[in-house]
Amino acid sequence: MNNSNTIGGDFPVQIYNSLSGRKELLESIVPEKISIYVCGMTVYDYCHIGHARVLVVFDVLVRYLRSLGVEVTYARNITDVDDKIISRAQELGVKEEGITEQFIRAMHEDEKVLNIVKPDKEPRATMYMREIIELIKKLVELGFAYQGKTGDVYFRIRRFQDYGKLSKRSLDQLSSGSRVEINEDKDDPLDFVLWKTHKKGEPFWESPWGRGRPGWHIECSAMSMSCLGRQFDIHAGGMDLKFPHHENEIAQSEAYTGKKFVNYWMHNGYVEINAEKMSKSVGNFFTIREILKQDISQARMGEVIRFMMLASHYRSPLNFSNQAIENSRAGLIRLYRVLDKIGVSGAKDSSDTRINQQWNSFHIAMSDDQNTPEALSVLFDLAKQANRLWDAGKQADARALSDQMSVLGNILGLLYQNPQHFLQGLNDPGQFEPNKLNQKEIERLIEMRLMARRMNDWNKADQIRDSLRKQGILLEDKSDGTTIWRAS
Repeated sequence: MNNSNTIGGDFPVQIYNSLSGRKELLESIVPEKISIYVCGMTVYDYCHIGHARVLVVFDVLVRYLRSLGVEVTYARNITDVDDKIISRAQELGVKEEGITEQFIRAMHEDEKVLNIVKPDKEPRATMYMREIIELIKKLVELGFAYQGKTGDVYFRIRRFQDYGKLSKRSLDQLSSGSRVEINEDKDDPLDFVLWKTHKKGEPFWESPWGRGRPGWHIECSAMSMSCLGRQFDIHAGGMDLKFPHHENEIAQSEAYTGKKFVNYWMHNGYVEINAEKMSKSVGNFFTIREILKQDISQARMGEVIRFMMLASHYRSPLNFSNQAIENSRAGLIRLYRVLDKIGVSGAKDSSDTRINQQWNSFHIAMSDDQNTPEALSVLFDLAKQANRLWDAGKQADARALSDQMSVLGNILGLLYQNPQHFLQGLNDPGQFEPNKLNQKEIERLIEMRLMARRMNDWNKADQIRDSLRKQGILLEDKSDGTTIWRAS
């Protein structure tokens, strides 16, 4: 690594910085160390496919930087106090802690099946209440925040001169171009809340402004600076967080410290269903757990999901469909069949593999703003060449390429399973053996059909229904969206 703190050595890493709107060389604050904060989950429900993309994209970022020998400190928060959590708890008649603990466990289970590395730090908002309150107190002292008549504390947006530098929105544009809720408690309709006064039935903490709880934006500022310092390298999350969440984080954090908050901002693109943004309101919303039911092996399906996420560039929209799933499954099968045929000698990292054109091509792709589609093409090139060498009787050369494919795949969090285990029982997931249909398999196929219908993949839905009918299983779609079955 050179004296400029540029990351990457022979392959200088470039990432797209949302703050500048261009690709930039990644230069660390501390030599050979990178600090990363990713906005994590608000734990009031199961993780959906959009969450999966955030998890996978920045998991690969961490893995790749570590493969270069960089010491990475990776923090990803948990939002465990929020309006949505409170609403869900009240809806179910349980304590907020019961909701959050349930879905934190579920999130960790989903992460495991997606082969996500554990963050070095996983702060929960409720554990940083002292830091949050101190941050707000300082903002009030500096004149960047104030308490309204109702007790809520707000950030004074117009006091922060650089507001809008991330989202490229001016205050005038925000005032004239968007609907801003009128609130007589605020000095300015654009001001955002830092502390909310306690309401009956809600959790609360004692503060200089009375009982209450923090706003969402201030939580991430407090947690990130507590875990990584007042200035750190990379802050990342989904595109939907760019405004207002990340914009507000910058404002309150830089107002607090008087210094630049983060050097690089990274945002992954939306997940789309049939070219529409995924949304509960339009019914095209899929949890990770729903998708895992597309295969009898959760481990295999988890890797298929991961592959699908990497088959599109992280900044591009990802169109989630049954066809995308099947393409990803087919791609992984092709790679695993080569590993099964040729074997792997046990290479663990780059020092155990030969440096060749494919190795260089992989790193050129990954150092160019994490171009995972191009990196995947290198794996397929290695598989093709290894196959040819093996069939030509050049077993040692073939195994060297197989080893390399395994090592590079592992950098992407792929090809980590035993090939025989991955390939075991692999049939078309929509098919089944005659006369061996059990209740569990019937229910799995019904789930697959329901998912296909929600994606408007009527051909696949009809194929599954017809297959079941041939096995003597009749389906009945109910008005509430569920499906029941009976034997004919």
